[in-house]
Amino acid sequence: MSEITHHSEVWAHRTPRKRLVMWLGWLALVALFVWCWQVMTENTIWAFVADAPRQAADIGGRMVPPRLSYLPELMVPLWDTINIATLGTLGGVIMAVPVAFIAARNTTPSQHILRPIALFIIVASRSINSLIWALLLVAIIGPGILAGIVAIALRSIGFVGKLLYEAIEETDARQIEAVQATGASPAQVVSYGIVPQIMPAFWGISVFRWDINIRESTILGLVGAGGIGLKLQASLNVLAWPQVTVILLLILATVVLSEWVSARVRHAII
Repeated sequence: MSEITHHSEVWAHRTPRKRLVMWLGWLALVALFVWCWQVMTENTIWAFVADAPRQAADIGGRMVPPRLSYLPELMVPLWDTINIATLGTLGGVIMAVPVAFIAARNTTPSQHILRPIALFIIVASRSINSLIWALLLVAIIGPGILAGIVAIALRSIGFVGKLLYEAIEETDARQIEAVQATGASPAQVVSYGIVPQIMPAFWGISVFRWDINIRESTILGLVGAGGIGLKLQASLNVLAWPQVTVILLLILATVVLSEWVSARVRHAII
């Protein structure tokens, strides 16, 4: 008579080795956090930190009530800010379109030379903040609205170029092959096989970037690139807190309005 033995195994979510590795990982993460905290707070004066709530309350009290009589002086700088965002977006889109077509795998004329260059341009544009672009351009071409427009344009190339070249790569190859089957030239293939497919994405990306640029252009004046940020910097320098309140409220209203316009336009297009 044969004897049958039943073996039962207890299921565990992780093996003891995996649990040990996980706990060591958490311990290393905590140690890293503590070390980073010590580095960041090495020169912190904690007496100032403790006094921060009182200082914030004091400044908040000085900002109320806002000086509404200052509002008419902000209309021209606000218009400059909108122009910086709009013209900068337009310039960025114009420059981003050829970069996107060169970066896309299915439209690039050179996989090993031009495509890496286009990808580098996209990464470089996205890596440098518009405020840094503005600082560089103010030093190169001088303070004013032109520096702000160029800064917004250079910053927009990476955003628009990346999303657009991804949209180009995601186009339906069957439509492109159908156009090629008619004997169309490469330019006609792009015009009739690719462009119609990416136009909704193109307009959506452009409007979305304009909305972002409205927000970014409001602070370019802090480094001398024109717009309403210039008035904000001037008011902060003389501690005119009621004027600062009016400027911040106007910036908030402008951003909310641009967000609404952007959402409506993108909804209508897409």
